[in-house]
Amino acid sequence: MTTQYELHIKGRVGESLTRTFAGMIAEVHPVETVLHGDLADQAALHGLLHQIQALGLELVEVRRLPAGEPFAEGS
Repeated sequence: MTTQYELHIKGRVGESLTRTFAGMIAEVHPVETVLHGDLADQAALHGLLHQIQALGLELVEVRRLPAGEPFAEGS
């Protein structure tokens, strides 16, 4: 069973970097980039957080979405 997450990153992350977040949907807004996706477990979440840190990106928020709630694309 997977868990849905939403991660907010400060600033506009370019397409070449957003493609490195395998399995995540990226929405680039004027002041932030939002990643949405399903993660298998806590280890996968920590791996994603490590990747964000290794790229020197500033993480603003991490939200675990309720089960069954669709991603709010364009919000």
